[in-house]
Amino acid sequence: MSSTTPQRPRHRKPSRPRPFRPAGLRLPLSGVLRLGRPSDIWFKPALSVIAAVAPPNLILLALGRLDLAMYTMAGSLCALYAHNRPYPTRARVLAWVVLGMTGGLATALLAASLTASPVVLVTVGALLAAAQKALCDATRLGPPGHVVLTFVSSAALFVPQTLGQVPGHLGLALAAGGWAWLIGMAPGLARPHGPERRAAAHALTAAAAHVDAHGADAGRARAAAAAAVHAAWQTLLSARAGETRRGLERLVVRAEIALAAPADTDPARLRDWARELRGTAPVPRPNDLVDDDELIGVDVELAAGRTPLRRLLGPLAPIAARTALGCALAGYVSLALGVGRPSWALVTAASLYQANVTLTWSRAVQRVVGNLVGVLAFAALVPLAHLAPAALVLVCLALNFGAEALISRNYWLGSVCVTPMALLITEFAQVQDPGRLIAERLMDTLVGAVVGFAAAIAVTNRRAGDRLEHALTAVERTREHAARLVAGARPVGADLDAARRALTAALVDLRTTADAAAGEWWQRALPQERVVTAEQSGHRTLAATVRRQGLPLDRDAWARAEDVRR
Repeated sequence: MSSTTPQRPRHRKPSRPRPFRPAGLRLPLSGVLRLGRPSDIWFKPALSVIAAVAPPNLILLALGRLDLAMYTMAGSLCALYAHNRPYPTRARVLAWVVLGMTGGLATALLAASLTASPVVLVTVGALLAAAQKALCDATRLGPPGHVVLTFVSSAALFVPQTLGQVPGHLGLALAAGGWAWLIGMAPGLARPHGPERRAAAHALTAAAAHVDAHGADAGRARAAAAAAVHAAWQTLLSARAGETRRGLERLVVRAEIALAAPADTDPARLRDWARELRGTAPVPRPNDLVDDDELIGVDVELAAGRTPLRRLLGPLAPIAARTALGCALAGYVSLALGVGRPSWALVTAASLYQANVTLTWSRAVQRVVGNLVGVLAFAALVPLAHLAPAALVLVCLALNFGAEALISRNYWLGSVCVTPMALLITEFAQVQDPGRLIAERLMDTLVGAVVGFAAAIAVTNRRAGDRLEHALTAVERTREHAARLVAGARPVGADLDAARRALTAALVDLRTTADAAAGEWWQRALPQERVVTAEQSGHRTLAATVRRQGLPLDRDAWARAEDVRR
């Protein structure tokens, strides 16, 4: 078949670069506030942050030093991170998060102790926010990303400080960060392979949804399944080797087969395996799955080197520039308007920046709506919080839990809890005027959202088109390599394994890059037809690798699948 034979690369004639032009700003409102399904593990960060924040705050309450809670919370909030990572990797990631949080806090405290100039402090906060955004995106840290880091460092910039106080305050943050590290690692004692099992279960569930999808939903379901399978492999590649990981790899291979040849797959069977993985039962081992010899490709991938951080940071330069400019201007405008807390405007701007202008607009709407509702919640809760310091601590703990429980459904819903929590945290040092806090929060929210979004429009991301061209080239190259292996006389199973996963990863990256580029403006016309062609041929080649490798396929089902593709 044409999908299994290697094709010579098509050499395109060099053409003049297409001029940059406005592609039209798409600023939708439909669906921006729609609630989605909660995350499968929403309760893990919600419970972890309670366990990490409560003991330090209660100790400070007993000592009568709630004014120090800001520093312990900086470390405690690290418990929000890395819940989807296998525990060996989680240990390293959480340690780096604690160090990164402490580094940002140290920079802010040193700046606050060395200067009282609000303009200088806003500038430092904007540069910190840009660095935090770039590093979190480049390393794919995952939620909550840079926003919590920026929230802590920006707040610390405007707290009166002396050089002699800085070491003690950093010591409090490190101690609380160590406690947060223990909280993050504790579930591994009872379920050491929980993250890997969840990742494999998600891949199986997404593959089953792909099998069931029809019509307009088929393309989205296929992209979601490919992303879930790729994410599962990334999780397994960072997990500890052993029989459990081998068993999970076999199941993810089955999800790959369903992605490549859906007509041969029973979706109910995939869902049954996923259900078993989410429980505590042993990893299922169906009889028709591949043997260990077919998983040698995983070891090949483990031996491959990682991409240097410098190369990962390069494409993020426009987003970092947007963050730096938007945060700085938001802080300056807040100062010019006489608002007493420019850090709130800075953090609002920092929270907006997503992969493209369209997503940034959506986040701006969500942030504004969430904060508006959040100040109403603050007005309702502040009488309760003022009853006693203990009440203040308990209300903040409840809001911490609510934010993590709701934010995965939609960002604005989580902001409804984050906003009153941020306002109440300012009262740990001393009781504030609620009316003034509400007015300043509303003003800084509007300033941060408007100025931050204006910066996103001003700093165009012309590299988005270049990244799409590179992603297309990567898909075409990996597809041609896989096709050559399929057409070979006796391809090695490990080579086919590695080629199939490389092609899946390239297709996932192409879809992500194409979606990001589609939401930008003032750029070259995007090669949409070429993207569609590359995706279709790539998925046909994936199916060919499955058949060529001899993975379990029913011949009649394969024939039906080929008829559908034709």
